[in-house]
Amino acid sequence: METPDVICEKRGSAGLIRLNRPKALNALTLQMVHAIAQALDAWEHDPDVTRIVLDAEGEKAFCAGGDIRSIIELGKQGRKDIAVRFWADEYRLNTRIKFYPKPYLSLIDGIVMGGGVGITLHGSHRIAGDRWSFAMPEVGIGLFPDVGGGYALPRLPGETGMWIALTGTRINRADALALGLATHGVASDRIADLKAALIAGEAIDAVLERFCLPHQTAPVPDNRTVIDYCFAGTSVPDVLARLEAHSDDSDFAAQAAKTIRTKSPTSLAITYRQLRLGAELTFREVMKMEFRIVSRVLDGVDFYEGVRAAVIDKDQAPRWTPATLEQLDMEEIEAYFAPLHHELELPQPARL
Repeated sequence: METPDVICEKRGSAGLIRLNRPKALNALTLQMVHAIAQALDAWEHDPDVTRIVLDAEGEKAFCAGGDIRSIIELGKQGRKDIAVRFWADEYRLNTRIKFYPKPYLSLIDGIVMGGGVGITLHGSHRIAGDRWSFAMPEVGIGLFPDVGGGYALPRLPGETGMWIALTGTRINRADALALGLATHGVASDRIADLKAALIAGEAIDAVLERFCLPHQTAPVPDNRTVIDYCFAGTSVPDVLARLEAHSDDSDFAAQAAKTIRTKSPTSLAITYRQLRLGAELTFREVMKMEFRIVSRVLDGVDFYEGVRAAVIDKDQAPRWTPATLEQLDMEEIEAYFAPLHHELELPQPARL
C-alpha cells in the first residue's frame, strides 16, 4: 500500500498532521497542501478537536520547502497556470493557519525552510527541537521569501528580518527564540512525550511548561549593531555599501556582503521592496502582494536558473540575468508588484 505524503487524523483531543516525505525532505506538494487544508476545515468546528499538532517524519528535515522541481517542470512545459495554482492554494493555506481559531502547534525538529515556514510560522506555537534550523534562502534560487515572509520578517527585531531575507542565512534555535521565530524550545528526546500529552488533552500551557526548556532572556544575535545599521539601507546597493564600509573591522559584514553578491540581483531587489512594503501592510494584503510577484516569476529566467544550479545540476554556479545589481531596470522590478487581472482570493478569518 502506498504511504500518503501527509497523514491527517484525529487522536484524542488533537487534530494531527504529519508530513511524511522524509526522502524528499518533506517538501510540500499541491496534494499535501490540499490535504492539510481539508483537515483544518473538518476540525474547525469539531468539539472533540481542541488543538492542531503538526510534526514530520524523519530527523533531517521538518520541511525543506515547496516541491520546486515540479513547479519548474510545469513552467518549462508551458503549464504556468498549474504552477501558479500551487502558490495560490499554498498562500490560502498560510492565511488559514494565520487566522485559525484553535491552537496550532508545530513540533519542529530539523530544517524548516520556504514552504515549511509557511505552514509553521503563522501558527500560535512553534516548538523547536535540538535539530531546529530555520532559513528563507529563496534569493539564492531566483525567488523571494514568500509564504508570508513579507509580513513576518519585517516584524522581527530591528533589521534582522532584512538580514535573513537578503543573505538566506540559517538561524539556530537560540537566535530563533530570541527573535520570536520559535516560541518554545524542547529537547528532541522529549518531543514524543510532549506530543502524547497534547493528544491526551492536557492544558497546552501546562504541557509546554512541563516539557519545554525554561524561558530565559535569550541574547540578541551576535552582530546586531552591524545588522541594524547596514540592513537599514535605502536599497540593496546601499545595504552593500554599508556592509563593505564595515568590512575592514567586521568579518561578519565582509561575509554578509560576499554572500549577498552571490544571489540573484532580481530577487534581491524584489525582496527588499517586498519587506519594506510588507512592514506597513496587513497579513492578507501581504499575501496578495506576494501572489502578484510569484505569478510573474515563471515569466523570468532566474528562478529556472537558480533551481538548476542548486537542485538539478547542483553545480552551485548560477548565471543570473542580469548579472549585477547595477544592470537592473527598476521599472521591471516594480512591475512585479502591479495588480493582477485576477487577484488572489483569500479565506475570511475563521470564527468558532
